Amino acid sequence: METTLRGVGVSHGVAVGEVRHMGTAVLEPPAKQIPEHEAPREQARARRAVEAVSADLTARGQLAGGEAQAVLEAQAMMAQDPELMADVDRRIAVGSTAERAVYDALAAYRSLLAGAGEYLAGRVADLDDVRNRIVARLLGVPMPGVPDSDEPYVLIARDLAPADTALLDPTLVLGFVTEEGGPTSHSAILARALGVPAVVALPGACDLGEGTVIAVDGSTGEVFVAPSAEKRAEIEAAAAERRAALSAVTGPGATSDGHKVPLLANIGGPADVPAAVEAGAEGVGLFRTEFLFLDDGENAPSEEKQVDAYRTVLEAFPEGRVVVRVLDAGADKPLAFLTPADEPNPALGVRGLRTLLDHPEVLRTQLTALARAAEGLPVYLEVMAPMVADRTDARAFADACREAGLRAKFGAMVEIPSAALRARSILQEVEFLSLGTNDLAQYTFAADRQVGAVSRLQDPWQPALLDLVAVSAEAAKAEGKSCGVCGEAASDPLLACVLAGLGVTSLSMGAASLPYVRATLAQHTLAQCERAAAAARAADTAEEARRAAQAVLSGE
Repeated sequence: METTLRGVGVSHGVAVGEVRHMGTAVLEPPAKQIPEHEAPREQARARRAVEAVSADLTARGQLAGGEAQAVLEAQAMMAQDPELMADVDRRIAVGSTAERAVYDALAAYRSLLAGAGEYLAGRVADLDDVRNRIVARLLGVPMPGVPDSDEPYVLIARDLAPADTALLDPTLVLGFVTEEGGPTSHSAILARALGVPAVVALPGACDLGEGTVIAVDGSTGEVFVAPSAEKRAEIEAAAAERRAALSAVTGPGATSDGHKVPLLANIGGPADVPAAVEAGAEGVGLFRTEFLFLDDGENAPSEEKQVDAYRTVLEAFPEGRVVVRVLDAGADKPLAFLTPADEPNPALGVRGLRTLLDHPEVLRTQLTALARAAEGLPVYLEVMAPMVADRTDARAFADACREAGLRAKFGAMVEIPSAALRARSILQEVEFLSLGTNDLAQYTFAADRQVGAVSRLQDPWQPALLDLVAVSAEAAKAEGKSCGVCGEAASDPLLACVLAGLGVTSLSMGAASLPYVRATLAQHTLAQCERAAAAARAADTAEEARRAAQAVLSGE
């Protein structure tokens, strides 16, 4: 019988196909004791398995490229963490087998993360994947992962590790649904980069029977189980209509009455540039530079290496705007040479600009490299700092930019509520604002962006979040400066119209979302967008806000 389930839609598009479940996780190894003389052999086995898994993750990252590469290389570093390996050796020395020692050591580390208030909950899923891969290699059993199939299917999983998501074959995996995860988890971000329809945080997803036909709408978060022929035809017709609308709209982003809303791309490095150019991005609204630093977690990349990477991106957008975010290290992106190892609450500790101000030589090298990379190029370079809390932060960043001889606009990211509330003050020091809606929601609602259980508070339609966007945009307008959105909120076509109505001056998103947002903006006037924004802010819940905006924009 046809039923409808609802999760969180995180990647646009519609997929209809049979369910295939993710391979099961590795079974817990038996807790048998080994003689003392076998410990060196078992320790060597554990090291070989860890090195093999780390190399495999690194290779997968190189194949995937772009943002996926940074994610997977961080996971490879996790596998080789010296403290974890020391714990594995210790457990083997007192009688554990290699596989049991790995299992128990990673379980203990997992418990530490959970006990720290789940601020690294998104990395717990990555840690589980590392454990499963190492134990599987030691036991000589197949790796848990994407099922083998000759026919296209919809993938179902409790959660998807980056190593699986990054190399999904879009010709076989029509879409995916997970029971856990949130709208800003690694799986969601990589799904958008791949252009694969996806729904996360769907209760009961793993109970769907193998081979059951389902229809997944990655825009609405709806999953239709055993849809009737009529429902399938309706869904597929709607998808065809969307595709036709996408191909009909080209050129710069604008409302139907000509109000310009530049549409930019979020990228993780040079490998993401071709997709952004092909999708018609008018520039880059968020160049995440972490990927360079994650290549070698023990040391910062050289100035020369940074210059080469930055110049490749800048050259791809002649006469275009490229907004570079300086290194955002800390919290879920720790770097051994920068990040404190003993912070009880990393998301609320030394991260982003705070880290760079504690290590001014790292910031100076990055800014100098950007200055050199832009020399002689006809590009509009803008550089912004993450995690700006107040005017003091903004002034410190602007001073560092000037000292490095950087000829660019200096900006501040609004990710902390204090920055939104004091935006006019911050704009006395910098020339633009860029709203990172993922972190802004996290800090506004005290809801970790990686925890599926609080995903309703991570919904960018939350009226309180829209209020903070409006405050920031109004401040920028009053100062005659710009205020863009580079968080995942910009990738929702309906919400993009609301953001334009709130006064946001540009929108930046994954390349796959650009055609959807361009086409939707082109269907509405600025006045309609402003009325939709007002209706959304007048609501009390995210769901009510979405419905209110939809009613205005559809003319109901």
